Amino acid sequence: MKKKTRGLLLLTVLLLLVALLLPACGKPNEQVQGPSEVETETETEAETETPTEQPADEVAATREFTDSTGRTVTIPTEITKIAVSGPLTQVYVLPLCPEMMVGFASEFSAESAVFIPQKYLDLPKLGQLYGGKGEMDLEALLAAAPDVVIDVGEAKKTIVEDMDSLTKQTGIPFVHIDATVATAPEAYRKLGELTGKTDKAEELAGWCEKTYQMITEMMKKVDADGKRKTLLYCLGDAGVNVIAEGSFHAESVNLMSTNLAVIEEVVSSGGGNEVDIEQIMNWDPQVIVFSPDSIYDTVASESSWSGVTAIKTGDFYETPSGPYGWLSSPPSVQRYLGLIWLGELLYPDYATYDLKTEVKDYYKLFYEYDLTDETYDKLVEKALP
Repeated sequence: MKKKTRGLLLLTVLLLLVALLLPACGKPNEQVQGPSEVETETETEAETETPTEQPADEVAATREFTDSTGRTVTIPTEITKIAVSGPLTQVYVLPLCPEMMVGFASEFSAESAVFIPQKYLDLPKLGQLYGGKGEMDLEALLAAAPDVVIDVGEAKKTIVEDMDSLTKQTGIPFVHIDATVATAPEAYRKLGELTGKTDKAEELAGWCEKTYQMITEMMKKVDADGKRKTLLYCLGDAGVNVIAEGSFHAESVNLMSTNLAVIEEVVSSGGGNEVDIEQIMNWDPQVIVFSPDSIYDTVASESSWSGVTAIKTGDFYETPSGPYGWLSSPPSVQRYLGLIWLGELLYPDYATYDLKTEVKDYYKLFYEYDLTDETYDKLVEKALP
């Protein structure tokens, strides 16, 4: 009986082992999916679902630009079209990237147009944000669709609010870049950063730096010798508007002379402060410079001016202009021409440069214009003794 029981137990154990082994064996033609294959399938699914990474050489569509007011503005990575806020900005931008401009702030006179390539003269007129010559045509601006609108020069008190408001109103980023006579190099470098034209911007900045240093070093010697001259810059049909000492438009005059037009309430516009002939006689400057289209041609025959020393001695001149006035009109980078001209006019014994060469270099660099001797002579015919 014990032998029979032991045999049944062995049989039961064998049957249990067979039952356990059969599921692991499977059918002959079936393949069991191993761990490596499961992982591979999971990785393939993950690659399909994960977005493709941006190639390293593909640039972002926008970038951040911080303007001179401290505003951080989102602009396209690559700027291809720009608009300017007015003539002052136009003078800065035209030498840097004329091919990007979608319009001009104002039309050019026939005399000025000779210095500007025709393909740019055909651009639409967009108007200007500041000044007394109309407003910016926002409809024309939107039609031109610039990537950015640039304002260069003296920051108005409301500049941040103005730039923010116009950006919101038009959907076009507006930026401001500070620029004075002294900071023109920095302004060009900032414009180069904005537009991507860094090489050209550095070339323009370098010329401004060199010229400004040359002039300021000269004026140190003039002042050391006590030779600084008194001067008035007169404008208007009657010649009795003056660019006062505290005006942004007077920077070149202030640097190169003693500007006698010291007035309590300085007018900020390019038209200057209106005074009278009695005040001019009281100031009695050594030199008077008249703006273009003022009374230079007739002042010597005006009896009311006969008591002014500069008129009696013949020390009065007219500011050269082409395509813009060399002292202001507008008060932009072309005022560097005014610096080197006044240096030669007022202090010929101190000027270590050749005025004609410097002027020709400027026109070539800033306008790509080859200034002939004849054209140079015409520009300065009323501006030098």
